[in-house]
Amino acid sequence: MKKLELKFKNAMGKIVTYSLDTPVEPADPAAINAAMDEIITQNAFISSGGDLVEKHSARIVERNTSDIDLGLE
Repeated sequence: MKKLELKFKNAMGKIVTYSLDTPVEPADPAAINAAMDEIITQNAFISSGGDLVEKHSARIVERNTSDIDLGLE
């Protein structure tokens, strides 16, 4: 499963990550940049360390999971 992670710095200088499922690919850096600016401008999300004040980074993360059969029932 792929997720788009948007990372921001909050007022306390800590990194806050918001994840969105099933991102559109290929990623559009300009659209992501604009969306992150809008999130900060609108003060759309809160964090325990205060308002989001700065963009840190964005990335698409893919997680693969494989179950291991332990023979348990």
